[in-house]
Amino acid sequence: MEEESKNSILIVDDVESNLLALSRILDSEYSIFTAGSGREAILAAEESQPDVILLDILMPEMDGYQVLAELREREKTRNIPVIFISGLSDALDEEIGLTLGAADYISKPFSPTIAKLRVQNQIKILNQLRTIERLSMIDQLTAVPNRRGFDYHASMEWGRAIREKTPLGILLIDVDKFKDFNDTYGHRQGDEVLTMVAKTMNKSLNRRSDYIARWGGEEFVALLPSTDLTGSLEVAERIRASIEDTAIGLPDGTEARITISIGVSAMIPTNDSMMEDFFVRADMALYKAKEAGRNRVSWI
Repeated sequence: MEEESKNSILIVDDVESNLLALSRILDSEYSIFTAGSGREAILAAEESQPDVILLDILMPEMDGYQVLAELREREKTRNIPVIFISGLSDALDEEIGLTLGAADYISKPFSPTIAKLRVQNQIKILNQLRTIERLSMIDQLTAVPNRRGFDYHASMEWGRAIREKTPLGILLIDVDKFKDFNDTYGHRQGDEVLTMVAKTMNKSLNRRSDYIARWGGEEFVALLPSTDLTGSLEVAERIRASIEDTAIGLPDGTEARITISIGVSAMIPTNDSMMEDFFVRADMALYKAKEAGRNRVSWI
């Protein structure tokens, strides 16, 4: 079984002995990164994307307050929880830090137990929020990502395709005459159809980078990174044939079969391209497939 990855901590202090002490306290539970100055901390935070930052306030050139302010200005680091480490005891100092967005304080000289507990509290909150976020992007019926999850993933793949100048394929999939199936066999059997379609699509995709989601109702979508139109059409036909060949068991012991229509689009995005146009082309291709009699793959 693959070992679960550790949460990561970035420790920032200009005093080497403090870096070593905190690293020793935390390295058994977390992956540790260190930085010896404010500027180094900002670069390290952007590069390593730690889960939590332990940040000393009193540092030369750029103090902790300035570091935190800049972290909050940057898109990649603005949401990373920051715990200040400080020998300052004035309530005003703590107020300044909390106003800037610090999540907590650890006072110097620090207690190993207190330091551990304060970090654990932030990690626990962070992991709970991530679980909630992840669940909010999953379709509860089919257990594949929902439209919200797909939109988030698609925006990342779109940006990557622009940077790397690679093609991106998309499939829009509609279950043919799904309303008729529901009216004939009931909504429970309809739910089983949607679950079957999701499972069959997953089995039909050969790469971990391929991504499917429930688009809504009886529609699904698949995103195929580094895949041109020819490759996208091959995947689409494989999915269509697999669905057509899969029998749906009915309560009376008989079987039913369903078919799907698929609209395909593929392109190499550029900075001038619009992701919305990419989706519109796939939607037009799906309409074309349904107009041509369903149970087929069409493209534009």
